[in-house]
Amino acid sequence: MKRVYNFSPGPSVLPLPVLERAAAEMTDANGAGQSVMEMSHRSKDFKPIIEGAEALLRELMGIPPNYRVLFLQGGASLQFSMIPLNLASGEQAGPEAPGKKAVYIETGIWAKKAAAEAAKFVDVSVPASSKDRAYTYIPAAPAPEPGDAYYHITLNNTIVGTKWAGLPDTGPVPLAADISSCILSEPLEVAKFGVLYAGAQKNLGPAGLTVVIIREDLIGHAPSWVPALLRYDIHAGEGSMYNTPPCYGIYIMGLVLEWLKNLGGLPAITRLNQEKAGLFYRYLEQSRLFRSPVEKSCRSLMNIPFVCTEADPARREELETRFVKEAAAQGLVNLAGHRLVGGMRASIYNAMPIEGVRALIQFMEQFEKTNGK
Repeated sequence: MKRVYNFSPGPSVLPLPVLERAAAEMTDANGAGQSVMEMSHRSKDFKPIIEGAEALLRELMGIPPNYRVLFLQGGASLQFSMIPLNLASGEQAGPEAPGKKAVYIETGIWAKKAAAEAAKFVDVSVPASSKDRAYTYIPAAPAPEPGDAYYHITLNNTIVGTKWAGLPDTGPVPLAADISSCILSEPLEVAKFGVLYAGAQKNLGPAGLTVVIIREDLIGHAPSWVPALLRYDIHAGEGSMYNTPPCYGIYIMGLVLEWLKNLGGLPAITRLNQEKAGLFYRYLEQSRLFRSPVEKSCRSLMNIPFVCTEADPARREELETRFVKEAAAQGLVNLAGHRLVGGMRASIYNAMPIEGVRALIQFMEQFEKTNGK
């Protein structure tokens, strides 16, 4: 069967060379005579896999030595709880207990969920939101107060297709960021953050692995009542081996990082991502049938929502439904927008080849000729 162009926001497309290598090593990884899925996470066979993956991630992202890299589970969503529990909670559980305030900037549905989850444990302030215009822009971010525990942003908003063009100045207050849908898509100065976290299923590997990059001085402040599996100090102290880590996900991530390094690292993938997104946005700018709802100054390189320009709601819905169906028949799959916002969305992560973007544009041009005004 011919491979499709998969525009899913996650789990998403993986580099074909990675899949082919993983297939070749399925029953015998690195000469161990067994699959990575069968290996003990504490074995001599798995040790170079996890250590190699961390070393490559540090190299590609330029992670300073005073930051720990943790390989966890629970997705980025579990970090919505772990960050406040470890960075802002008082010795008594709950948002009314003594503790520091956490600041959240609401730029999309996942940012809103992160704030809502944190509010179960700590005092949360949301001083800025772009909800008033359906999250289609990044709002001005006010400075935190000196005593705030941390300042949280969602660097790239997967559902609505926005990204922060510049980082807020938080001074001594640690900046925490969800980078699930933009990690390794372009350079990022890790030293400007206190905590970075990402679910792997967009740019790193399969679902099930979560990467946390945290400055060492932020580890070890969780109150005693926080469960062991939700404590950064426990995971850091055990080298991500307190319990069985997502071994196969770590293995695949290592292969993805090797692939990225062989491409030329972040400079090369940044140029490719800019070219892919530029092609697509330029098409949307001149199209009479499709448009981007996102403000130009904060458009994502990774997730590009688009809608039909048809004014009649019923006709617009019919066109968008037909578009997704006919695109899938042409091998252009997973183009439906998120169920909460509708429309369409093309997620063009690192592993999406530029040929896939060109094929999508070609199909859209033909669809416009057939169904346009």
